[in-house]
Amino acid sequence: MKQDDAKLSKTHDIKNKKDFTIPSSHVEMNRRKFVEMTASAALAFTILPRHVLGGKYYVAPSDKITLAYIGIGTQGIRELLPLLANDQFRVTAVCDPNKEAIGYKDWGKDYLKNDIRKAINNPNWNPGGDNTIPGGRENGKSIVDSFYANKYPEQKYKGCNAYADFRELFEKEKDLDAVKILTPDHLHGIISMAAIKRGKHVLVHKPLSNRLVEGKKVIQMARNSKAITHLIPWDSNGSMETVMAWINAGAIGTLTEVHNWTNRPVWPQYPELPTDKPPVPSGLDWDLWLGPEADRPYHPNYTHMVFRGWYDFGGGAMADMGHYSLWTVFNALKLTSPTIVIPNRSHVCGFHDPVPYRINNDFSFPMASMVRFKYPANGSRPPVDLCWYDGGMRPPTPDELLADNKELPQEGMMFVGEKGKILAGFNVQDPKIISGNKMDMPANAKTDQRSQVQQTSEALPLFVNACRTGKQYPGNFSEAEYITEAINLYSVALRSNRLLKYDAANVKITNVPDANKYLDRVYRQGWDPASI
Repeated sequence: MKQDDAKLSKTHDIKNKKDFTIPSSHVEMNRRKFVEMTASAALAFTILPRHVLGGKYYVAPSDKITLAYIGIGTQGIRELLPLLANDQFRVTAVCDPNKEAIGYKDWGKDYLKNDIRKAINNPNWNPGGDNTIPGGRENGKSIVDSFYANKYPEQKYKGCNAYADFRELFEKEKDLDAVKILTPDHLHGIISMAAIKRGKHVLVHKPLSNRLVEGKKVIQMARNSKAITHLIPWDSNGSMETVMAWINAGAIGTLTEVHNWTNRPVWPQYPELPTDKPPVPSGLDWDLWLGPEADRPYHPNYTHMVFRGWYDFGGGAMADMGHYSLWTVFNALKLTSPTIVIPNRSHVCGFHDPVPYRINNDFSFPMASMVRFKYPANGSRPPVDLCWYDGGMRPPTPDELLADNKELPQEGMMFVGEKGKILAGFNVQDPKIISGNKMDMPANAKTDQRSQVQQTSEALPLFVNACRTGKQYPGNFSEAEYITEAINLYSVALRSNRLLKYDAANVKITNVPDANKYLDRVYRQGWDPASI
């Protein structure tokens, strides 16, 4: 479904093992409980050493984290491949309302297909469907089955299950530890809640939800559960260590503004609703794809790579990229809830022949926007404004750069104080004091965001360890409350095109009552989270 984390320390060998007889009361203990109890060392089992069973770092099937993969679009498959290579996991099911590889888009025609061929050691693999870009649950099942059959031929691998409906998956896959969710944004919240309700651990891509109230429900449910949760973009956040050391040392005086800008969107965003009614592609369950959102005719302009440009299905450019850059900023500056949100957005005009008019667009994100969030003082930190830019918009070029005949990069971050400025990359990498009290880099400071290679080697093992120990780790849902709030208020401000005053305690817009309808979702019958 979607566009857009990976080896821990090897699994532990149980030491000082002793024989014992399993009491009859434990005969019905299922595999999932077995994994949990083994991992926490609550029981000691007499087992053969792993190297006798299958090599130095062999992980017995009963010790693997069983995982269902929900969302088999281009980014879903892209992130599935390194997960399959991780010996700590066993993907037992895939799920997507789209059966076949029809209509998918990607950054290159053959990139993903070549990655799949390499991963499954089959240079002749093709996606089928329209035979262009891979995607859909049949491709997902084919990839999983081929990978495991190649890697574990001695285990006589029987294949994973494929589902169109995640609700059926949860009903039938009883022996399941975790899920990874890479669907369009409007499904993240309800699938996460359905998983947590059943005690399943959850990995999900950004955002937690494209509705503020729903996002808060997901977070609260996670806080009340023992399920391990993780919002994937945390793994790409950069370090604020150097920037905070400079700010705290007075390099730029009192911090007043943070500016963050991206080149997104890099996908089409449509200024008008589609009026034609093309047929639903073969194998796509349109009703399941819509999920909780209001019924409407199928159109390809809603799906695959372009879903995030619609308020109903996506979260816009800030939901796409702001989690990667700003979450670490929120933590370092102790940003909580904004009191005021001020939108500035582009608009599109058309003709009602012969008279031009401005399209009243409350259905898709603008081509470009700038949104200012005003955050109150918190402890010793004074008030600070956070300014987000997308669609090619950037802050004014600082005089410090103009003097050197330089300009701002296409993506970046800037910290503005009363006495100076710090300029950095989009993920806070390579920070530089461009004016103020010039200081050396702090010793041993971290300055770069984590790379994709580091995500692959570090992120998944941390999740595995958390599942086995029951201890949450950085990037869990509970820590995502304020970045989730900002991402969704960005949408509400742009959609209403009004300055908003926000009452965080009551989750309410106080000055534009009509904007409150955008804070929550009107669930289609049968899709309320309470009934799923």
